[in-house]
Amino acid sequence: MASAPSISYSITVRLELPAGGTAISRLTTAVEQAGGIVTALDVTASGHDRLRIDVTCAASDTDHAQEIVVALGRLEGVTVHKVSDRTFLMHLGGTIEMASKHPIRNRDDLSMVYTPGVARVCEAIVANPEDARRLTVKRNAVAVVTDGSAVLGLGNIGPAAALPVMEGKAALFKRFAGIDAWPLCLDTQDPDQIVEVVKAISPGFAGINLEDISAPRCFEIEARLREVLDIPVFHDDQHGTAIVVLAALTNALRVVGKKLSEVRLVMSGAGAAGTAILKLLMEAGVRDVVVADVEGVIHRDRPNLHESLRWLAESTNTAGVTGDLRDALVGADVFVGVSAPNLLTGEDVAKMADGSIVFALANPVPEIDPGAARAHAAVVATGRSDYPNQINNVLAFPGVFRGLLDASATQVHPSLLVAAAEAIASVVTADELNANYIIPSVFHSDVHTAVAGAVRQAAEKASGRVPAGSS
Repeated sequence: MASAPSISYSITVRLELPAGGTAISRLTTAVEQAGGIVTALDVTASGHDRLRIDVTCAASDTDHAQEIVVALGRLEGVTVHKVSDRTFLMHLGGTIEMASKHPIRNRDDLSMVYTPGVARVCEAIVANPEDARRLTVKRNAVAVVTDGSAVLGLGNIGPAAALPVMEGKAALFKRFAGIDAWPLCLDTQDPDQIVEVVKAISPGFAGINLEDISAPRCFEIEARLREVLDIPVFHDDQHGTAIVVLAALTNALRVVGKKLSEVRLVMSGAGAAGTAILKLLMEAGVRDVVVADVEGVIHRDRPNLHESLRWLAESTNTAGVTGDLRDALVGADVFVGVSAPNLLTGEDVAKMADGSIVFALANPVPEIDPGAARAHAAVVATGRSDYPNQINNVLAFPGVFRGLLDASATQVHPSLLVAAAEAIASVVTADELNANYIIPSVFHSDVHTAVAGAVRQAAEKASGRVPAGSS
């Protein structure tokens, strides 16, 4: 089944065509018959006999976009001049830039921003290193660090190809939390070198966001950095996903009238995201969990159990369930998938408990077709933007780092992650809550400030400081 047209594959086609008759209507008809959607039509030049028109339309992929262009070019009297891919246009020259907070208009400005005045600020920091947070960009700076080994669904594409994603991440930090984030794409996939590089650049930052580093190396890198750094280290693929899943599950359980501590949950996927989700759900109160990977259900007696799965085997599946994912799903209340596409069918979901919840988060193709899941489950969520209840990390990481930076935090305690999830869930009011709205939009005016406030308070409590505003 072909994907629906998407803004991600939006093109603008510049055409010339006859000024009169049905020429314009033939354009829109041609796009629609080719399976595209016209989103804008602008006349950019006009004469007595000819018009120049920019037609903007959405396609389902690159090949489909080309098919639309060919269809337009076949129209009688139409000349195709130029085709622009709007996504590529947005990335020309990158999506972020550095900007000065102060204008440098004259010699006085120059003397204060730079030499000789800046030397006084340097000396103040030498005398009191903590002043670096107060007197430099450090107080509001996060490094977005990747080695390009597990980028989106693209796999190990390397540091240069990962840069557009890291730029996008930095742009989201700024847009939703006012944080200055800097993409750092490392040309090494050796854990020792990554740890040393991040340690070396850490004085200029108040937080480290690890991004798109493959498992199981990401676990080791995060753990080692947390040991050696005095600033928080957050692996978004793990903890950001976990926060939003917990928030969404909290509200989904409100919809079906079940409790987190009483449900039976089955998870597909034992990588970075799956392990982090599991740990946070257990921190929040989940007790009965069964995890499956490509080899089947994880249990203590499974032959040739990889050492990286030992903790999972010992911490879950207390009933000793064996078999495959489908076997484990029978009678379960909740399914959370962070694994691979097309693992389940509607018949599998039908065998779950009444009021079942399905989070099929593999992207871009989920573990089960959302439509098939909806035929049997009470609540369905995906990682996609073209279905309700999108589990999107953007709901979490900007507010989490805003709270960490505002609290001058040095660590990311599990209680902070739970607090962030509770804050996201609370943005959806009782009057708004329903099976198709368990999680707020990333553009909700309250979500990022709610997360930041909750994380700041939890961070200050975890550090032993009295939260701001407390008596």
